[in-house]
Amino acid sequence: MSPDQESAPGSTNPAPAAVRPLRAHARRNREKLIAAARAAFTAADDGVPLEGIAREAGVGIGTLYRHFPTREALVEAVYAAELEAVTADVTALLDELPPERALRAWMERYARFVATKRSMVNTLHSGWASGRITAPATRERITAAIGSLLAAGARTGALRRDVEADDVTAMLLGVFLSTAAEDDPARTGRLLDLVVDALRPPVPSP
Repeated sequence: MSPDQESAPGSTNPAPAAVRPLRAHARRNREKLIAAARAAFTAADDGVPLEGIAREAGVGIGTLYRHFPTREALVEAVYAAELEAVTADVTALLDELPPERALRAWMERYARFVATKRSMVNTLHSGWASGRITAPATRERITAAIGSLLAAGARTGALRRDVEADDVTAMLLGVFLSTAAEDDPARTGRLLDLVVDALRPPVPSP
């Protein structure tokens, strides 16, 4: 057995009854690794040692390599999990908040996604270019999420009806690109507030 492989001592032919708990345990380990990698990449970049990520997840390095044979595989999994989470958050936010407030809260969530993506950008770009990482339809999914928020706001009259979702995507990307080097959350927040204000229906003249 190679150093990257792990198995329970003496378990050469596990009984069928043991399969389900092992699968559940493996799934939990994978989730812990993705969470630890997300935190590590956001705090630094995707050059952090994999051994440190395994340690933070509470598993051995062999477990990490069994789930993610390469750094690119781990980065791809973190990115996919973040993209899924940021797009899925729309429904929960609309259930909890009025559409205009849900949109503003979602923008904060999207900002965190962009920060995580930025920390992994070198590995992502090289992986996409080489084909070792599948390029996801990120912009399409983000624009669809924004479209859902705009539609909900249009139905209540809180947001304009004449706005293209992709235009809002472009506005948000402009905010994040222009503030990327500053690390000034307060300024980013002010710019996001301006975007939301621009999406409100105009007040009729007296």
